[in-house]
Amino acid sequence: MSALLRVEQLSAGYGSSRVLFDVDLTIAEGQVATLLGRNGMGKSTLVKCLCGWIKPSAGRITFAGHDVTSAPAHRIGQLGLGLVPEGRLIFPTLTVRENLLATASTVNGTAWHLDRVIALFPRLGERLGQLGGTLSGGEQQMLAIGRALMTNPRLLILDEATEGLAPLVRADIWRALQSLKTEKLAMLVIDKDLGALLPLADHHTALEKGRVALSGTSDELRLQDAKLHALIGV
Repeated sequence: MSALLRVEQLSAGYGSSRVLFDVDLTIAEGQVATLLGRNGMGKSTLVKCLCGWIKPSAGRITFAGHDVTSAPAHRIGQLGLGLVPEGRLIFPTLTVRENLLATASTVNGTAWHLDRVIALFPRLGERLGQLGGTLSGGEQQMLAIGRALMTNPRLLILDEATEGLAPLVRADIWRALQSLKTEKLAMLVIDKDLGALLPLADHHTALEKGRVALSGTSDELRLQDAKLHALIGV
């Protein structure tokens, strides 16, 4: 499989404070990868670099065959990077339907449309006319994922998509991600639930103090269970 995203020797930070140090990460077409680590280890900073929200101080980011190291966020989105942000950030005063249609794009394909999102998350179909701010936390998370899918992304980044949700809702989210994997949608999943991540993902990268501390397949990480749990703090 060809590389869809390639991060090479990436360093970044805020002003004089350096957060990431020589980070490497590759995601192939159709591959599911994870980004692991405790809070404050650089995961969010890396996501911001990938999305074009902050510019790296060194290194290179290549996405969909383009050097996007210094590209603006809207250009990276046009190339097919979709984000489910931490905290959901849905539009609270728009209806579910309006939230989904607000980001709809067919630049990178037409696979994802309103009916398909509803098929993935039937609860949203029951609440199309309801304001986003009145949904439960789990429903808002489903809406955030559906909204990102409506952009028809080539790579979907999910930042803490199950954090704070009830167990049954988390199970629904993991089932949806497994379905997306079956459809060969490339994903970068940031989460701490190893029980769900190890069966789902093809490759894992764990950060510690802004550096890659562990990297490998699920089978390889299972052989380093103690170190892995120490790195993610569970």
